[in-house]
Amino acid sequence: MTQETTIAAKIQGGETYLGIEFGSTRIKAVLIDGNHAVLASGGHNWENRLEGGFWTYSMEDVFAGLQDAYAKLAANVQKQYGTPLTRVGAMGISAMMHGYLAFDEKDNLLAPFRTWRNTTTGQAADALSHRFGFNIPQRWSIAHLYQAMLNREKHVDSVAFLTTLSGYIHYRLTGEKVIGIGDGSGMFPIDSTKLAYDGAMLKSFQQLVEEQGYGWNISSVLPKLLSAGAAAGSLTPEGAKLIDPSGNLTAGIPFCPPEGDAGTGMVATNAVRQRTGNVSAGTSVFAMLVLEKALSRYYTEVDMVTTPAGDPVAMVHCNNCTSDIDAWIRLFGEAATALGAEYDERTLYQTMYKKALEGAPDCGGIMTFNYLSGEPVTNLDEGRPLLFRKPDASFTLANVMRAHLTSACASLRIGMDILAAEHVELDAMTGHGGFFKAEGIGQKIMSAALGTPVTVMETAGEGGPWGMAVLAAFLQKRSAGETLSNYLTDRVFRGAKSVTVFATEAETNGFAAFMNAYKKSLAVERAAVEAY
Repeated sequence: MTQETTIAAKIQGGETYLGIEFGSTRIKAVLIDGNHAVLASGGHNWENRLEGGFWTYSMEDVFAGLQDAYAKLAANVQKQYGTPLTRVGAMGISAMMHGYLAFDEKDNLLAPFRTWRNTTTGQAADALSHRFGFNIPQRWSIAHLYQAMLNREKHVDSVAFLTTLSGYIHYRLTGEKVIGIGDGSGMFPIDSTKLAYDGAMLKSFQQLVEEQGYGWNISSVLPKLLSAGAAAGSLTPEGAKLIDPSGNLTAGIPFCPPEGDAGTGMVATNAVRQRTGNVSAGTSVFAMLVLEKALSRYYTEVDMVTTPAGDPVAMVHCNNCTSDIDAWIRLFGEAATALGAEYDERTLYQTMYKKALEGAPDCGGIMTFNYLSGEPVTNLDEGRPLLFRKPDASFTLANVMRAHLTSACASLRIGMDILAAEHVELDAMTGHGGFFKAEGIGQKIMSAALGTPVTVMETAGEGGPWGMAVLAAFLQKRSAGETLSNYLTDRVFRGAKSVTVFATEAETNGFAAFMNAYKKSLAVERAAVEAY
């Protein structure tokens, strides 16, 4: 019996697990076996749009993308293993965290989806942070809701259900209004000792609701919290058709709780245990550090969220990372095409990233800001991508690329310095996301930025969707009392291959010099926002 025949039998028997993640630029479906190895994947590219002053995705695009990603996965299964994909052992949905999806009692969407990228809730975020004594970032669902209340938006009176993108898709597929606790921690503050929304803060917010004359209760509006390993419903016949209009996919498949991309990133990097951390670097960049103890106070630059199991996590989230790098690399590609060069996209990216390592550690007098959107960590509600230099700067391709990659980590460093001052200690830092696809290069820059070695595992290429599939497997395969951290360490990552990169002392010092200039140059970025 060939390996393909063996795998085909497992697929036919439903001995597989499916994770589907809605990232900022790509929807990806990953199918794994009982040993957590990837069997097949499928993807769909999409982009957010700025409409009516808000970054958004249409719900039509959400489900068209879901169907396309799944169809490509199913086609790859058929091609590789000669069998249709009709069922899996368990599955789960993950998506970019935060944002605002509000519905009335008849499930009508009350306002276009407002994503994590929006920086329109400053008034609400500040007011709630002071009221709670707890940092409420602008991205959080409760900040969006309160800002809509403050703005007296007409739809707020009809709010019956508030959720995230993963929670909404899960609801459409299963009929269950639930959310994984990790994703839920980006909606409203969590009490990790009770694995529930913070009771005192719920009461405090309800006072605001009543003072403004609304008739709904925040406790009933928010989705029910579930921790990793909990049953979260099953695929309905309508949900099966929504994923696979061909009708091959059968109903009844168990679902694990829907999660956010931060949570699946923690799973994909084995960073759910205390004193572990991971950094996800793609369209946005964020670092997650699982805490041993609470911070001494709240910081506006640090979000307090949880792992998918509900343990407290300090999160430094920056809205901007690789988008401006992508734009510059596309520009260099246009120049190459104009000169008659032939290349593929992967080669172009690898070449440009490798060039960065030839640049000066301090970027040779070149300064860049990658702010396509606002950046809360540096208190900017809007962004203007910039590149400027000193007259005597070494204006080379290597230094330009080094500056772009270094700048992509700069805002993150500002937040991480706060955690360093709080004496947060780490045993391991793992990276994943597009920033690390060029082997060793993004790791080297990030290591210089964080002052710590950065490890990338062989599973990092699949990232969040693979992590979501692992959470689906955990639902079915966990032993009684087995924790998520033990499951990952003992079953998923035992013997996993990884590469750890250390920045040199010169590179670390060079990044520090760049950061000193970067902080001073924030005045230039602010002036650009005001002027243009």
